[in-house]
Amino acid sequence: MNRSLSVFLVVIAVASGPTYAFDPKIAATGLPDASTYGASLLPELGGVVSWKTLAQVEPEAKGDKIVPKFSDAILSLDQQPVRIQGFMLPMDVGLLQGHFLVSAVPPHCPFCLPAGPDALVEVQAKKPIPFSLEPVLLYGKFSVVRDDAAGLLYRLTEAEPIPTKPKAK
Repeated sequence: MNRSLSVFLVVIAVASGPTYAFDPKIAATGLPDASTYGASLLPELGGVVSWKTLAQVEPEAKGDKIVPKFSDAILSLDQQPVRIQGFMLPMDVGLLQGHFLVSAVPPHCPFCLPAGPDALVEVQAKKPIPFSLEPVLLYGKFSVVRDDAAGLLYRLTEAEPIPTKPKAK
């Protein structure tokens, strides 16, 4: 490409203002965080831990490390039976999943995590659960993970699916 054409394209791009990847209505402040976006896809349900609650974690410097600082609301869930809803991210190959992640937002790429650690829960199922592209509702023992090598913050063990009512057509 010649120099004058390159300059022309740059001038047009700058003059036309900022561009956004998919949605021109995105606020100048940027994209919403995963818990806010997830709330638009997963309506809040009574008795189900909110992704907005799980987002109440901040990085904190302790010596030469950065560690998570959890809110009192999160810490009160530690070692308690809870309900979680979200989108399955398989960690094994197969239609039945015994170990997987649940996310506040659906996966968009098979090789990428769709959210940060505050919007993911590692799940260890009591019995393997059928994979679903639809949101799942799970019940199990919740743990706040303070030192996971993979950077996960939350874990649900002994998880079982809770049947949901099919959508009316």
